[in-house]
Amino acid sequence: MTTDRSEGYEEFASEFMSVRSNTGAAFVRSWANENLSLASAIVDIGCGSGIPIAQALIDNGFDVAGIDASPTLLAAFHANFPAAQYARKPAQESAFFYRTFDAAISVGLLFLLSPDDQRATIERVATALAPGGRFLFSAPRQPCEWLDVLTGRRSISLGHDAYQALLEASGFRLLACHFDESGSTSYYDAQLMERPRP
Repeated sequence: MTTDRSEGYEEFASEFMSVRSNTGAAFVRSWANENLSLASAIVDIGCGSGIPIAQALIDNGFDVAGIDASPTLLAAFHANFPAAQYARKPAQESAFFYRTFDAAISVGLLFLLSPDDQRATIERVATALAPGGRFLFSAPRQPCEWLDVLTGRRSISLGHDAYQALLEASGFRLLACHFDESGSTSYYDAQLMERPRP
């Protein structure tokens, strides 16, 4: 039996691409423009097809690389942005191209993972960012569980206090929590203060 490392999204990849709205794109673009230098290197973790998040960043001149565990979604990402670097790997296991990035974003992914995999992902992101690098990810502020509307799998938000503790343990400082233009999706905005020791 093969384990689906995409948390169910490979099976529903076509449906996901057809229903994915532009929600979040304007906020992420604005956040990047306000906090990053032009042409900064950004890794999009759980990039999907790249539309709309990576597209909003690439259109504004940022150097975006994508990581996703779904072969179908990653193939769409490559078709949409053939010049962008990409890798098929679960976030919690990714080597992040053995590169250093100025920022990492993860929209709609972290809470799909188990608590242990969420922690592992945050730790790995810290090793991929330069000191001062920014990490933006979406997750509800309150601890809660629900069934993902597309896959029917369990989603878990650890909540503000737990995410802050995980971020701090990996060398980040939580700067703020924001809502996007929809007013319903919350984003954690953190900065890496020091890279973890190997």
